[in-house]
Amino acid sequence: MTSHSETKLKWWGWHLANPHVYDMFEKFALDAIRQGHTHLSAWLIVNRIRWEVAMETSGDDFKISNDFIAYYARLFHAKNKQHEGFFRTKKLKEEQ
Repeated sequence: MTSHSETKLKWWGWHLANPHVYDMFEKFALDAIRQGHTHLSAWLIVNRIRWEVAMETSGDDFKISNDFIAYYARLFHAKNKQHEGFFRTKKLKEEQ
């Protein structure tokens, strides 16, 4: 079983190599907020990113690990303090 710190390090490396993914995550979350949503699923945002990329690109499959979704929600909250709690997060299994 992969530890929380190993998963977080894998995510951080992937995030640094793919900063456009967070840019899309933040854009779609802020779009939802502007539309009046007060809470939304980070999974929904990631699946929209998957959809958008699949429809707009060709070639190798683009994959975002489900293990990374919670970290994107937390990064969004850290960068957008005024929207803290938009994504309902809970302690990760490894944090308990």
